[in-house]
Amino acid sequence: MQIPSHGSPMNALVYVAAGAGPHPVVVLLHGFPGNERNLDLAQDMRRAGWDVLYFNYRGAWGTPGDFSFSHAIEDVAAALAYLREPENAKRLRLDPSRIVLVGHSMGGMMAVQAAAADPAIQGVALISAADMAGRAGQLQERDSRANAITKTASALAAEGMAPLSGCTPDSLATELSDHAADWALVSKAKAIKDRPVLVVTSDDGLASANQAFVNALRQAGDARIATLHLPTDHAYSDKRTELSQALLKWLATAPR
Repeated sequence: MQIPSHGSPMNALVYVAAGAGPHPVVVLLHGFPGNERNLDLAQDMRRAGWDVLYFNYRGAWGTPGDFSFSHAIEDVAAALAYLREPENAKRLRLDPSRIVLVGHSMGGMMAVQAAAADPAIQGVALISAADMAGRAGQLQERDSRANAITKTASALAAEGMAPLSGCTPDSLATELSDHAADWALVSKAKAIKDRPVLVVTSDDGLASANQAFVNALRQAGDARIATLHLPTDHAYSDKRTELSQALLKWLATAPR
């Protein structure tokens, strides 16, 4: 199926749970550029009674338009609006008042931005969330803006940008530099502090940034934080079962 976002139809999949419903909903957000889609988790969540929406941001993996982080933030909001349209909610047998965001890597960054802007989101689960703007800000604090952008662009290029269109490593690095303060994960802690949050980390080098976000949430007063560290890689290649079990356990208690 396709979901409209600012003039572009985003390629999407909806895994509809069995039964009449209405079912709670997970919006599953992929990372940069999105090689690991976590669709095995989508099937597990569907078996547990959840509808799951997966989509590709504008300019990613064949969805028309230009990819940028700003556009991806807008795309998540467009997907949420689509789920909340009464006719779509009825057709997909979903409960638009019970939406949870699950984001992997850059998708974790997108989940945090969306939840901070949308108080109706019931909970957020992060799987090795990539604090890309926060990292860009740290580089700028230690070096010049120009050098920080160069280093960030090099790191983005190394991730492989072939599935993305309408952007360059430099354009994306500049965007992260421009939003280093307002997109950093810790900057959103106060806006999310009243909701349950799951933070899963691995041995991929992102655990410290995720822990900083956990600390910021706790300092803001969030008492509903669950954490888990699994000794594996960024794709959780040999811990998929453990990752799924942790996510399903958290989902059983997340929505109000």
